[in-house]
Amino acid sequence: MSALLTAFAPIWMLTAIGYAVGRGGLLGPGAEAVLGRFVFHVAMPAALFTMVSGARPGAFANPSMVAFAAGTALACGLGFLLSGRLFGRGTADRAIGGMVSGYVNSANLGIPVAVQVLGDASFVAQIILFQVLLVSPVILTLLDSGTESGAGAGGSAVLRRMLTMPVRNPIILASLLGLAVSALGLRLPHALAHSCELLGSAAVPTALIALGLSLHTRPADGEATPTGGSGPGRAGTVLAVALKTVFQPLIAFAVGGPLLGLPGPQLLAVVLCSALPAAQNAFIYAQQYGLDTRAPRDAVVASTVVSMATLSLATWALGTFGT
Repeated sequence: MSALLTAFAPIWMLTAIGYAVGRGGLLGPGAEAVLGRFVFHVAMPAALFTMVSGARPGAFANPSMVAFAAGTALACGLGFLLSGRLFGRGTADRAIGGMVSGYVNSANLGIPVAVQVLGDASFVAQIILFQVLLVSPVILTLLDSGTESGAGAGGSAVLRRMLTMPVRNPIILASLLGLAVSALGLRLPHALAHSCELLGSAAVPTALIALGLSLHTRPADGEATPTGGSGPGRAGTVLAVALKTVFQPLIAFAVGGPLLGLPGPQLLAVVLCSALPAAQNAFIYAQQYGLDTRAPRDAVVASTVVSMATLSLATWALGTFGT
């Protein structure tokens, strides 16, 4: 438990600092939007480029990743489907609903948890690549097609927007550039690599500060959202948290255990990483696409709290396999 507390402490502290800053009005009324744009357009692309350019994309082609990917696909897919069926959300909001249901906080929480509990963060690196290179582009494409800029467009316009997505979206563009550098075996000049690394290191803390700011500026229940809806409310948060912290790790366990027969330590790694809470990227994505940020924000905060119990339970239940 102490290891988990150590891993979670920075998340809570930075979010609390963001709330305190917002409550004190230190950064002005537009701080949340400005910080969100900085993360989405500058810091996060730098972090992803640095991460992908120094990694091997083929690293996630293994049975453990198959089990993790199965849990992710089913959780995201079910979150996307139920957000529309139960709450009548549009395509873009359903994409965010799917994201908070299955996109794990792999970087700033997954790495310390893996190091503390598993003693090795190599599997988390594979998860980061999987989410950046495969999951994020799908989510961003749905967001693009479901917002005003993509809605109502003709067939040729939709195709044109999909084809130009990598150029227009800084997250995808940075990931593809990093993939190209990795595939070509290029080594960036030290000054450039260090600058990208330094800039990218601001992504996570700034996103958490923005998340904390949003907690202070929370709209009242029933207040109109940017897309004109009222939001799924508590029921949507409960659904997303249940899918993220319970359903996803259970699917990963079922696929990795009975179906694939993974060894104990690998099964523990898959289930533990699948039980990680929702990533704050969902809040940033919703903010930048002009969507209702209440649902992703509440799901990120609630899943972070609940995952303390589910991560502890997974470690206790499966930890004996790793001995």
